Amino acid sequence: MTGKVVHFELPADDAERARAFYTDTFGWQLDEMPALDYIWVRTVATDDRGMPAEPGAINGGLTPRQDPVTGPVVVIEVEDITTALAKVVACGGRVVQERQAVSTMGFTAYIADTEGNTVGLWQNA
Repeated sequence: MTGKVVHFELPADDAERARAFYTDTFGWQLDEMPALDYIWVRTVATDDRGMPAEPGAINGGLTPRQDPVTGPVVVIEVEDITTALAKVVACGGRVVQERQAVSTMGFTAYIADTEGNTVGLWQNA
């Protein structure tokens, strides 16, 4: 099913400080992804594909604070980002960052909704 929230991103000015905060406060497991300048956040255990093992749970990431991620972002799964971006614009939103490949995992883009909120889009490879 697409259209569901599948991920979150939290921007950080100091990755180590943020890592310590979320690990110590909530017990999250954080793993470096140096090739992507990203820290994978596991809020719950994952299965052998790296997906949350608990129904309804989502995991996320810490990313450097920079445009377009300057505040917390929810990420919504779509079948095709190019089609979704066209629909966003047709419905009054705007594209903040065009489709980009994320390693071999899939594709991402960022939009602004009609209220100015930044929202991530995700398409599996």
